[in-house]
Amino acid sequence: MKNPGVDYFKFSYNKVEPKQGLVLISEPFLNDLYFQRSVVLLTEHSAEQGTIGFVLNKPVETKLNEVLTDFENIRGTISVGGPVSTNTIHYLHTYGARVPESVHVLENIYWGGDFSMLKKIISQEGYDQAKVRFFLGYSGWSPGQLDDELAANSWLVASIDPAAIMTPDTQIWKHSLTRMGKKFTVWANSPSNPSLN
Repeated sequence: MKNPGVDYFKFSYNKVEPKQGLVLISEPFLNDLYFQRSVVLLTEHSAEQGTIGFVLNKPVETKLNEVLTDFENIRGTISVGGPVSTNTIHYLHTYGARVPESVHVLENIYWGGDFSMLKKIISQEGYDQAKVRFFLGYSGWSPGQLDDELAANSWLVASIDPAAIMTPDTQIWKHSLTRMGKKFTVWANSPSNPSLN
């Protein structure tokens, strides 16, 4: 018997406040090239500065060695981090303080830092995609902009297993919704075009 108090077909913001280390999960029918069925890791969030994050589930065909000449022998995957500054490279890593000036995001996940030191570590230890992940561009919101999108029910805010961050997974959107319970599993299994349902 269905619970009369639960509307399984209404997607609405779950009232979890966004903060560094959480993810945004897009609503199922968000019609946006970059954010359709996306999961965005928040690496910075404040009322004064706005929000920065990286889309975790948009790998591209371009290989790392085609974008970064510093790594010409590395054939790793690169992902689109978002629509802002798509001609720039950004990275998440698990090297911590070994990469000076990196920003701690959550548990063993760090953002950015001294690129020359990152190159040195990779040249000495080899490239391990479980330890460093590269992005073209990033996702950014000016102060108050993300709040408006949350109020419009464009996103859910949730926690994420750090291990899932370093592994490009095109199914992470579906898995993230499923983890949130039965109501959201309905959305996870819906077609991207509701007219096809």
